[in-house]
Amino acid sequence: MAFNLSVNGATHSVDVDGDTPLLWVLRDVLGLTGTKFGCGAGLCGACTVHIAGVATRSCLTPIESVGDSSVTTIEAIGATPAGSALQRAWLDLEVVQCGYCQPGQIMSAAALLRETPKPSDADIDAAMAGNVCRCGTYQRIRAAIHRAGA
Repeated sequence: MAFNLSVNGATHSVDVDGDTPLLWVLRDVLGLTGTKFGCGAGLCGACTVHIAGVATRSCLTPIESVGDSSVTTIEAIGATPAGSALQRAWLDLEVVQCGYCQPGQIMSAAALLRETPKPSDADIDAAMAGNVCRCGTYQRIRAAIHRAGA
């Protein structure tokens, strides 16, 4: 079945089954491999993208449910004020260890900063609770979000 998607400001036509997860359309069909597969159950946050500005787990989102909504991935989040500030803070504070979870972390953090420009620790903990970092860089992630919001 053919679907038209708006991804990172460009329109793409894809021919996939309607129940195909957005994650696989992004990675396998469109070649946008920044969004990662983690658990496939929406529990780890590695696959987080923005759909109409809302942080969404792409591994659980069937392509047919996206409709006309715009999708933003880690490849384009740096073009937004929050995304750019986060990427700078991530580098300045050396947040990354293995890096696998970082696209999802940044996407969730960007959605938080868009809604709450100067979040408290409690705001950050609540917004980031669904993003798992096996390396345990949570304190640096929190510090980077605070810096980006400053």
